[in-house]
Amino acid sequence: MTASDKQTASVRNSTGHHARVDQTRTKPFRVILVVANPTHSSTTGWPVGFWAAELTHPYYELTEAGYEVTIASPEGGAVAFDNLSDPRDPSQWSADDLISMGFINTPNLLQLLDNTPKLADLNYTDYDALLVCGGQSPMFTFRANADLHAAIRTFYEAEKVVALFCHGVAALVDATLSDGSYLAAGKTVTGFANIEEDFSDEAAGTQIMPWRLEDALRERGANYIQGGLFKAFAIRDGRLITGQQQYSGRKVAQLVIAALGQ
Repeated sequence: MTASDKQTASVRNSTGHHARVDQTRTKPFRVILVVANPTHSSTTGWPVGFWAAELTHPYYELTEAGYEVTIASPEGGAVAFDNLSDPRDPSQWSADDLISMGFINTPNLLQLLDNTPKLADLNYTDYDALLVCGGQSPMFTFRANADLHAAIRTFYEAEKVVALFCHGVAALVDATLSDGSYLAAGKTVTGFANIEEDFSDEAAGTQIMPWRLEDALRERGANYIQGGLFKAFAIRDGRLITGQQQYSGRKVAQLVIAALGQ
């Protein structure tokens, strides 16, 4: 073994240099991050998936706090970024997203997207919080997904934290509690705003989404609020946490951490 090999082995076996996080428990909190499976938009025909920053930013925030994170999807298997959310995309739409770029260029993280576990196959009692990410696919695949509804109901009724943001809030619209009432009814929530849908449609020159979250949440009796056009915004109502759009991921994760503690 060369001197260089010995140094490499020594460094790999030493973890004491990493940032220390004060915690009150020996067992780390565990969080499920749910991302959408790939599909095609019924309005544009585009291949759609989940928004990169909506996974990578909460993942960064939660793991930095010492949490264990499992990335799952409703159907399991390989998942993919929406093209515009990939910082390598020629459009340069997300070129300033350095956190996603770091995730992409870390092989052991990127491979987590190759074969995600199916959400319903996880044992929810092993986890402390559920966080549902957004993107374009959720508006076509999340609203009527029974497994997502079951997961939300199970976590919420077990008095665990449930968080959703951006178009991932689509999973909340028709989610019900065991008594049949809508979970969103009477709750103060946010999600991708109508003004943001207007902006996106104008930029694309076409209608992107088949329906609108803000309108649907109001129809369910939710108190919908928002923080302004593409401004990072998240709100907590008890153990329900929602975020407005892709720029809100870290705020959502911070509210999850505040709700659970260290």
